[in-house]
Amino acid sequence: MKNASLHEVAKFLSGLVAADFLWLLWVAQLGKPASLFGVMITPETVLPNLIFDIALFLILVHYGWHIGKIPAMRERSYTFVVGWIFIIVAIMHVWRVFTGADLVIGDWSAPIWLSWLGVAVTTYLAYMSFRLAGKIK
Repeated sequence: MKNASLHEVAKFLSGLVAADFLWLLWVAQLGKPASLFGVMITPETVLPNLIFDIALFLILVHYGWHIGKIPAMRERSYTFVVGWIFIIVAIMHVWRVFTGADLVIGDWSAPIWLSWLGVAVTTYLAYMSFRLAGKIK
């Protein structure tokens, strides 16, 4: 695909995200759970979805209409940021293990041992990211 067609796709998708944002606002006003394509949206999940829609909309508008220039990130900075993201995910897994919080995806409830695996994997990936960032000049 050429860049021009990717920009047009971004414009189209920004319209879909805006429509989803408006639908979520409507669901929030209802105060009752609603379902879209089998995904249940409750009043408690509306705010995180609205925040995600705003962020996605801004990214798509930025790309679709060439608003500003995206600065190039150096490889060392990128691997350092990725390492911190892995640390945050590992902390979230540790929190789930110690609080016993439920993680339910559809009908499936994720077992706690899966979070132990998540802690191990994300900690290792964070370590490797920081190690690689230290080697890059």
